[in-house]
Amino acid sequence: MRNGQERLLAAIDVGTNAVRLEIARPLPDGTLETIHQERDPIRPGEGVFTSGVIARPVADRLLATLRRYATLCRRHRARVRAVATSAVREARNRDDIVRRVRDEAGLALEVVSGREEARLICLGVLDGRPPKARSLVLDIGGGSTEVALGLGEKPTALHSVALGAVRLTEIFASSGKVSRERLAVMRSYAAEAFRDQLPDALPRLKVALGSSSTIGAIVAAASASRRLTRRRLEKTVTGLAELTLAERRRRFEPRRAEIIVAGAVILEAAMRHLGLDEVVAVDTGLRNGVLKDLALRTPAAAALAAAQRTRSAAAVGRRFGFDERHARQVAHLALQLFDQLAALHGLPASARSLLEAAALLHDVGHAVSPQRHHKHTLYLVQNADIAGFSDEERHLVALVARYHRRTPPERGRPDLEGLGAAELRLLRRLVALLRVADALDRSHHQPVTDVRAALRGRVVRVVARTRAPIDLELWDVAREAAWFRAAMGRRLEVAAARR
Repeated sequence: MRNGQERLLAAIDVGTNAVRLEIARPLPDGTLETIHQERDPIRPGEGVFTSGVIARPVADRLLATLRRYATLCRRHRARVRAVATSAVREARNRDDIVRRVRDEAGLALEVVSGREEARLICLGVLDGRPPKARSLVLDIGGGSTEVALGLGEKPTALHSVALGAVRLTEIFASSGKVSRERLAVMRSYAAEAFRDQLPDALPRLKVALGSSSTIGAIVAAASASRRLTRRRLEKTVTGLAELTLAERRRRFEPRRAEIIVAGAVILEAAMRHLGLDEVVAVDTGLRNGVLKDLALRTPAAAALAAAQRTRSAAAVGRRFGFDERHARQVAHLALQLFDQLAALHGLPASARSLLEAAALLHDVGHAVSPQRHHKHTLYLVQNADIAGFSDEERHLVALVARYHRRTPPERGRPDLEGLGAAELRLLRRLVALLRVADALDRSHHQPVTDVRAALRGRVVRVVARTRAPIDLELWDVAREAAWFRAAMGRRLEVAAARR
């Protein structure tokens, strides 16, 4: 709190075509008052979809922009969430970019999945919608297109198609005048992307809410209102393709003019595939969703959300007949280790609930078979409906639970394909904590009441307070010490202390 007012919030959106900043003040009625906005069309995704990397000059201009944004956020003393979408998500050097942003701008840049991007867009666009209103939200970015269905303010289905205006422009070199032949191929390519990457059985609505700047620019160019019919759009696509780049730049801002034909082709393909008659351009989108998400992350809201996640994970465990006393004991000990060793593991606070859910569910595979139960756990958790967790979070929970025993999570294992370096690091460290916690209840009789862990030089010393002998537990912890050291870079020592 400052001057009796809620702390300011800031959203930074590192998109493929532009970088945006919005700083807002939460108001008592739950709305947000915009204090400051900036948009820099520096195209962070330039060349990514053909080369696979963010080139050094592109990274340098991105860092210059983010350093300026970070200074503004500090000046306003705002609480910040910075997210990056498809360009950074797909770049092979994404970890280097994230590290540079952290070191040079002092920002924690979060590379969000396509589904999380769609969720945040929904959160921004659907804010204030009537509870029973059904909506379809469409957002065309530089590298991907997000499609989301919602009921009231809540998303009910989230999808991401790896096709955006910058990506399509680079693939077909369509920044200038586009011939009829090339336009036909672009239309075919876009249609195929939606057929291949969206489910067949999506509910049919006639009108979509278009939340991106690309959609807004297309609608503004083709219609006197904020609504654009599919029939009118089809004529607009042909007309835009026939213009030279110089002619388009007289109608659109220069960087937008280069990608507008590709954006219109994607919008046309999306509307055809989804059976839409109209799209309505709206001014809200990803940044608004990030701000709304930040506003909901008050201590009270976070505590309620964490409690809901715990209840949901426990409910899944009961469905599979888990040993609840053992599961809760392992979760209790794992969270104590997580909290007390925060300076060592360096994981975000959000990882705490992933560890707790994995601890609660690590043995549910016994419902299928005691043999190789950890592998059955992976399948069951991946396919469970655990309220409060996104698909990506549930996948990480399943992996942490799966690796609570036997082979540790190492690069090259089939079920770890697709994890970036940061996600693998998070997984390895959560698994190390879970394995120690599980070992400390190897008997399933809860002889350990709590633990006290501290870092002493190169050694992590854990004192387990007990109410019964823990010879079996100490033996099992000793077996996990080597993996703990590999994941944490510190030697593990555990001693018992009777109450």
